[in-house]
Amino acid sequence: MKFHGLFGLLSELRYEARRKEDITHGKEFYMKGKIIRVAGPLVQAVGVAGVKMFEVVHVGKQGIIGEVIEIQNDVVSIQVYEETGGIKPGEPVEATGSSLSVELGPGLIKSIYDGIQRPLDAIKEKTGNFILRGVKIPGLDRNRKWHFVPLAKDGDEVGEFSILGEVFETDAVKTKIMVPPGFSGEVSGLKGGDFAVEDVLCKVGGKQVKMYFKWPVRTPLPFNGKIPPTRPLITGTRVIDSFFPVAKGGTACIPGPFGSGKTVVLHQLAKWSDAGVIVYVGCGERGNEMTDVLTEFPELIDPRSGRPLLERTVLIANTSNMPVAAREASIYTGITIAEFFRNMGYDVAIMADSTSRWAEALREMSGRLEEMPGEEGYPAYLTSRIAAFYERSGNVSVGRDNRRGSVTVIGAVSPPGGDLSDPVVQGTLRMVKVFWSLEDKLAYQRHFPAINWLNSYSLYLDDIEKFYDDKKMKDFLVLRKKAVKILQQEAELQEIVRLVGVESLGAADRLILDTAKMLREDFLHQHAFDPQDTYSQISKQYRMLSVIMLYHHFAQEAIKKKKDIKEIVNIPSKGKIAKMKYMKIEEIDKVEKSLKEDFSNITGG
Repeated sequence: MKFHGLFGLLSELRYEARRKEDITHGKEFYMKGKIIRVAGPLVQAVGVAGVKMFEVVHVGKQGIIGEVIEIQNDVVSIQVYEETGGIKPGEPVEATGSSLSVELGPGLIKSIYDGIQRPLDAIKEKTGNFILRGVKIPGLDRNRKWHFVPLAKDGDEVGEFSILGEVFETDAVKTKIMVPPGFSGEVSGLKGGDFAVEDVLCKVGGKQVKMYFKWPVRTPLPFNGKIPPTRPLITGTRVIDSFFPVAKGGTACIPGPFGSGKTVVLHQLAKWSDAGVIVYVGCGERGNEMTDVLTEFPELIDPRSGRPLLERTVLIANTSNMPVAAREASIYTGITIAEFFRNMGYDVAIMADSTSRWAEALREMSGRLEEMPGEEGYPAYLTSRIAAFYERSGNVSVGRDNRRGSVTVIGAVSPPGGDLSDPVVQGTLRMVKVFWSLEDKLAYQRHFPAINWLNSYSLYLDDIEKFYDDKKMKDFLVLRKKAVKILQQEAELQEIVRLVGVESLGAADRLILDTAKMLREDFLHQHAFDPQDTYSQISKQYRMLSVIMLYHHFAQEAIKKKKDIKEIVNIPSKGKIAKMKYMKIEEIDKVEKSLKEDFSNITGG
């Protein structure tokens, strides 16, 4: 790049002279500069000639990690991913020649990383209970041996992301060893056995292939093309699966004020959703919330496989007391790891808790750079950054065999006071197709999940309709539509009830209120700590909803026959309907039979 002024010219001449000298002697060339300003997580330096945007640099005498975010003439602005206390002007800054990257290979599953993919367990062994500055530990263990089973053979013609073999990382996840991006050609020297990640497995087109490769986090991993979403992500949470589903490969956001249950909902989705791999990113949230994840996940059992949930999970912990700038890195690290497993052919779900903390980090860095602020002090490019993150979701085809994989992105948003006009919420809503609106009023009423059924929406209902047809639940979406309408009618009737009381309503309107109460309390409300109710199979949800709507249908018929509304709403089987959530699916058939008998006694038919 060109520099201006005498200082810039001299700097460029020194850069070229040293570069030629180092190349002549076969050395790796990195240009050193020096710090001129330190402002919290922002460090500015001069003399780092030749450095590029988003290049990783080592800052100060301890060599802490930073990333170049702005270059103006000879002044380089760096966001630092570690604490900058004690660093002063005059200390060195050294470029590394590479972008912020993650290591992708066996060893990711069950790992707990910080925002820049340093394994926290390895850091603890090296520095104790506190993360010391300048600690450099690779993301993947260099000493551990993995048993590699080849699936390709010598002489095969392969391209990028073709599968060479697999490693049985856990009982839940087989890590596919793929041809790195940019490689293609004939396989040679491929053999099975036990290898460390640095060992050479084979050659592809004459280039050596190891068990892992590095990839810059700000660049999406390549794929062949996107495929429309057609299957829902089954979460086991009724208000989501039945009323506001998200498709595999889709996007969803869950905004809400403090105490409304965002983190609890994300924990439930991470625990029970039917994605093959879960990437959970704790981005700027409180440390005790991540501690809950770390202590609970090893003990939780996947209802599908019977294995610990941690065996299909990658955790990235960048809590509120960790460096602010690393929040952005944690988001990109998480989505890149998710794309890696997607390219193997897995359905991956990534939970980001919360993107508001990331946006706050962007606001702080923007302010320190003295950029022109946008709405509420956020940078003008906030929406484009949010869009770039959510756009990395999707169903895709990968490799020469066109295998299918997906990344579903679910982000929590924490607007101040639950204000949905907040720029982060509005920027997110422009991108996502599912909106789960949390309400603190519902949370205070102990209604979990506290998702408001009147404000929330899903735009994937038409896309996933065939899924329910294939599962022999053809009228599921019809029942859902009727249930949502009843809840909307209840909200309208509540205004009348507050003014003149329930007794003033006609029988049809009182039935609306009664059915809506059943939907709210017996269907939408879910007990997260009850072993039977914490996870609800989609077939059970269908049966529960069909029984409640059958009650409504029978009651309407009874009202048409001039039967007393009090007798209708007090039938004996209503108690059994309230307990359906704690029943096994085969027991719900008995509830339906009892319901039919009760109405037969009322109507005499």
